[in-house]
Amino acid sequence: MRACRLLAWILTVSPLTVSLLSAAPAAADTPVDLELVLAVDVSGSVDPEEAKLQRNGYVQALMNSKVQGAIHGGPLGRIAATYVEWAGEGYQHVIVAWTELSDAASVEQFAAAVAEAPMVTEQWTSISSAIDFAVPLFDGNGFEGTRRVIDVSGDGENNRGRPVEQARDAAVARGITINGLPILNDRPNPWGGAAANDLADYYRDHVIGGPGAFLVPARDFAAFADAILSKLLLEVAGGEPSGAPAPAYAAANGLSGGAVGGMVGGTAVMGRAAAAR
Repeated sequence: MRACRLLAWILTVSPLTVSLLSAAPAAADTPVDLELVLAVDVSGSVDPEEAKLQRNGYVQALMNSKVQGAIHGGPLGRIAATYVEWAGEGYQHVIVAWTELSDAASVEQFAAAVAEAPMVTEQWTSISSAIDFAVPLFDGNGFEGTRRVIDVSGDGENNRGRPVEQARDAAVARGITINGLPILNDRPNPWGGAAANDLADYYRDHVIGGPGAFLVPARDFAAFADAILSKLLLEVAGGEPSGAPAPAYAAANGLSGGAVGGMVGGTAVMGRAAAAR
């Protein structure tokens, strides 16, 4: 009888126990100063040497003590980043998954993973598909950032996928800022097509958007390392381009129309208002 009563009690409380366990709150996301998607162009116009220059540029910037100091110096002292390479509509690949960067060891480990990954280039340039791929990466990534940024670098205009403005506007509507690093390259692509004209203006007018959006043009692939260093410092610190007048910076933060320009470490920095986006 005693055993029967025990069995009856177990059968009675088990559903309640299961219910309580299933209702247990999920682990909270880790708060960070910034969630950053580094979205890097590996389309066919980027030859293997240039692709290597891009990779090395990111690695050098991440290893720079100024960038590590900016990460550590934020209110929370940590950011989260993921490194993505992209080309045409069908090629977007996460090279290094979301990683918390908070000290020299974590940053250096992330940089090493970027450097060691196999290098691939693919045809076509779909900036819109890269943005569309990056947006859902913020969902369920385990982090909650004060800011969410997609950092797009590339050497050409959107030539596949939906209009890039549509992808940009959809991302901005979700509270995501898109910054740009256009690589100004006058070399024809491998199929004989002309290089993009006024790529910095194209990125400013069609790609970047959101509060505080800006771009840092690189004169060519050789100058990419300096440009990405300047850009990462701005993104991590969440600051304005030095030398930009206050009204223009306010415009870049969506307060009114207009453009912003400045210099960071000798690198030109340009932004554009996101109010209409």
